[in-house]
Amino acid sequence: MSDYNPKPENKFTFGLWTVGNTGQDPFGRSVREAKSPAELVRLLGEVGAYGVNFHDNDLIPIDATAAERDGILKEFKKALADTGIVVPMATTDLFKEPIFKDGAFTSNDSKVRAYALQKTMNAIDLGVELGAKIYVFWGGREGTETDATKNPITAIKRSREAMNFLCEYVKDRKYDLKFALEAKPNEPRGDIYNSTTGHMLAFINTLDHPEMVGVNPEVAHEHMAGLNFVHGVAQALESGKLFHIDLNDQAFGRYDQDFRFGAVNLKSAFFLVKMLEDNKYDSSRHFDAHAYRTEDYEGVKDFARGCMRTYLILKEKAAKWNADKEIQSIVAEINADDGSMDQYFGKYSAEKAKALKGQVFDRAVIAGRGLKYEKLDQLTIEILLGAR
Repeated sequence: MSDYNPKPENKFTFGLWTVGNTGQDPFGRSVREAKSPAELVRLLGEVGAYGVNFHDNDLIPIDATAAERDGILKEFKKALADTGIVVPMATTDLFKEPIFKDGAFTSNDSKVRAYALQKTMNAIDLGVELGAKIYVFWGGREGTETDATKNPITAIKRSREAMNFLCEYVKDRKYDLKFALEAKPNEPRGDIYNSTTGHMLAFINTLDHPEMVGVNPEVAHEHMAGLNFVHGVAQALESGKLFHIDLNDQAFGRYDQDFRFGAVNLKSAFFLVKMLEDNKYDSSRHFDAHAYRTEDYEGVKDFARGCMRTYLILKEKAAKWNADKEIQSIVAEINADDGSMDQYFGKYSAEKAKALKGQVFDRAVIAGRGLKYEKLDQLTIEILLGAR
């Protein structure tokens, strides 16, 4: 049997809010006792994780005194040192407190917008202090239930102003930090602005420092909208903007389920892992998921190990797919090219356009070619089922 135990080079990370989730939901109270950030770091050390990520108030309660803050940080840093766990990413909670009931950066209230900037600057300082190189922004309340309440163009402008301000803050402080924007279509708002990875990529191009800003796509968020997550990640990769990624699983069209990675859509998870590995993605593989509400903390460890183990199994399956002679023969046949059309591709010229307009194509012959996609997909399934 292959070794599916995680190693530091796998860069598997979890958030304090993931393994620390106590199972509370809108219909029921907590089923697990809360653990301190230091205790959660030690739990992650037990299961072999590489890193831990946090929202500012996952680590330091929002009303903590200076003495309480210092004590929590001291324990947290000791747990990091004892376990070898690192902090690759941090983020700000701009959604939980009542002040953010109508958004943070897009709020109609200027005091809320100013407080959101203040809170984020302080949280950035904390993240950098603990070693974070990526800072994620999820606008959980940046949206509406009715468009009577906000002008969406104004909301876009306010979002841009906030990101430009914070980019300048990072540059002024000379922090080695990049931003990653996380999209979600809905929940907890009725509709959230910049709802997909494609929206975020378009928005980034309007910023003053687009080179500092990329995306943090999440499996569940794209699946909620019925979208193909692999395609969204491909767009981010191709544009050089995949700065971070959230791995979990989700049934299409449901509420945000945050299941263990690979628990629902195994073939989609396979092609995602294959694409990340084939393209040598080198940032964190962050599991933004939760254990079932049925579990105690031993079950939470099973959940965390399961996320990492499934990724490594799928990584091995991807290598087998790439090495399978029959599969690669079909792939080569699908992409076979005799070079006769090369003259028409590449940079436009009037001569090229004229020649292409005169080219004769035998549509019946071209359309009559079988592509063997059924066989290729079945062979993929057999790889996943262990039959090859």
